[in-house]
Amino acid sequence: MQHIHDLGSIHLDGCGLTIGSFDGVHLGHQSLVLSMVTHANTAGLPSVVLTFYPHPSAVLRGRRPTFYINSPEEKAILLGDLGVDYVITQHFDHKLSQVSADAFLDMLQIHTGFSHFWVGEDFALGHEREGDHHFLETASANRKFQLHFVPPILLGEEVVSSTRIRQALRAGDVASVATYLGRTFTILGEVVAGSNRGKRLGFPTANLRVLEERAYPRSGVYACIAEVVGRHWPAVTNIGVRPTFEETQGVDTIETHLLDFNHDLYRQEMRLAFIDRLRDEQRFSSPEALIAQIQTDVRRAREILDPLMEMENA
Repeated sequence: MQHIHDLGSIHLDGCGLTIGSFDGVHLGHQSLVLSMVTHANTAGLPSVVLTFYPHPSAVLRGRRPTFYINSPEEKAILLGDLGVDYVITQHFDHKLSQVSADAFLDMLQIHTGFSHFWVGEDFALGHEREGDHHFLETASANRKFQLHFVPPILLGEEVVSSTRIRQALRAGDVASVATYLGRTFTILGEVVAGSNRGKRLGFPTANLRVLEERAYPRSGVYACIAEVVGRHWPAVTNIGVRPTFEETQGVDTIETHLLDFNHDLYRQEMRLAFIDRLRDEQRFSSPEALIAQIQTDVRRAREILDPLMEMENA
């Protein structure tokens, strides 16, 4: 997979193409992309995904932080794992938002030469989303490309979507998030210096700094698997404001206690996989009461995580 950051820098003689935000690369995205990749491989064509950063809604409607399910780099890797040959992460700004659907198709044909175009049910392109399904059906006849519509994926009666995933994250429902994604939800960050409060309590924690715009689960305590320095460790992660000590003035922190681990992780990159929610964050009457609850959290996390770690190490 080649990850390209400007549509203008690619020149292909033909391809299978799809366009979208693809935030999360969830089951619906996977269905569409795999359909395109399979067809392109059969036809002897490269497969191309064009996506955008920032997200168009962040530019046009000023959506708040805690938004992105994946970074552009993570998204490109996930798409590459599906067999995509080229991922184009195009910078999106107000100037690009003014380009008409017809002019945008001109750009796509000049730079990719696409002959097959794959879109989802709610897809539209161009200024004010004028390039809807009806427009594309007419354009495909005039421009001699084949248009492929892919229906959404349903789980029960729910359509799998990035919006539903963000809603589940805000509810702390990491199990549903994993179902929508077809994989465990993860966040990547750098371990930074903290207050050492956990160490003084007997449960040293690694404070994780993540991008401000990155979506993460609601405040609470979670059983996680931490990937760091090339290994996986069971972990208990707290997201929130540490109300027992009131140290963060309402700003969420993400801190994780790795079980059976006592090495320095400062400035290391860590990825946390959220397996299950243990409880809400709460205020305790004393440090001793907090220690007792953490001990309970650790026992519950071991019950959840030990079978997974045994499978991984088998």
